[in-house]
Amino acid sequence: MKLLIAFIAGLLMSLGMAVSKMIDPQKVLSFLDITGNWDPSLALVMAGALAVYSIGFYFLMKKPAPLFEKAFYLPTQQHVDRSLLIGAALFGIGWGMVGYCPGPALSAISSLSSGTFGFIVAMIAGWSIARFVKLPTRNSA
Repeated sequence: MKLLIAFIAGLLMSLGMAVSKMIDPQKVLSFLDITGNWDPSLALVMAGALAVYSIGFYFLMKKPAPLFEKAFYLPTQQHVDRSLLIGAALFGIGWGMVGYCPGPALSAISSLSSGTFGFIVAMIAGWSIARFVKLPTRNSA
């Protein structure tokens, strides 16, 4: 049942990204180009997603556990560290360079675009490299 729910959630997310055109790198790059021909439409998509998520999260956290799991698994880290800042910077740079981030790129596989496949290969390579690179944290210095 958990696998079916995960599949349906992923399918809905992919559908939402396709309908909102978040899988079109040019649309995303136009949104990021605030000094040129800026397209603010994705801000509305993001605001709508944030509103739906926030309301759902508020009500879900009132429950003792999710429907198909024994407990909620939430992040425990409470501080911003160097790894988080470097990861966020790399994510932002990559998103700004090509107009893709992981979710929309995976949703865009159906486009059969060589650019999409190139991004996915680079993303997987980056994840693989990151598993072997450990930055010192506050506690290990």
